[in-house]
Amino acid sequence: MLREDVTEAIRAAVFEELAAVGYARMSIEGIARRAGVGKTAVYRRWRSKLHLVLDIVSAIAVQGLPAPDTGSLESDLRLLYEVTSRALRHPVASQVVPDLQAEAARNPEIAEALRKALRDGQDGVALTVVAAAEQRGEVRAGLDHELALDLISGPLYWRAVVIRSPKLPKGYLAALSRATAEALKAL
Repeated sequence: MLREDVTEAIRAAVFEELAAVGYARMSIEGIARRAGVGKTAVYRRWRSKLHLVLDIVSAIAVQGLPAPDTGSLESDLRLLYEVTSRALRHPVASQVVPDLQAEAARNPEIAEALRKALRDGQDGVALTVVAAAEQRGEVRAGLDHELALDLISGPLYWRAVVIRSPKLPKGYLAALSRATAEALKAL
């Protein structure tokens, strides 16, 4: 039986190691050292660093973000953007996500796991927000969910991860929430 506290220590060490040295230079030895365990503890759970990272990235997809339910589409989007913005700007995430994106360009397994983590994790939350807005009559029933997800997730991801803007302009999240709500109503 594998101890859950050891497994969690290893998972936390993976994020620290990824942030410190990146995927290419990350090693099982470094992860084990950070977790305070032997290499065998890591290998008992995962057969390689690729499988370890894929497991962690896939776990992110399952966790997802909480779906806000404030009673209005614009307010739900604002809360979602606030939580997502903080998560994307977290020092570890801001280093790990771009590094994994670069590795995904070279490794189809990482690409698929990352796509699943980013897309499926956001998909459930965004579709919950859209479904609630549909029920309240704020958006048309049966709108294009793929396009809705792109509208909801794209701008903040672009600013935080792609162009790595160090700070959001004052009022950005409020303006983004308002603009996204209006765009969703137009679908």
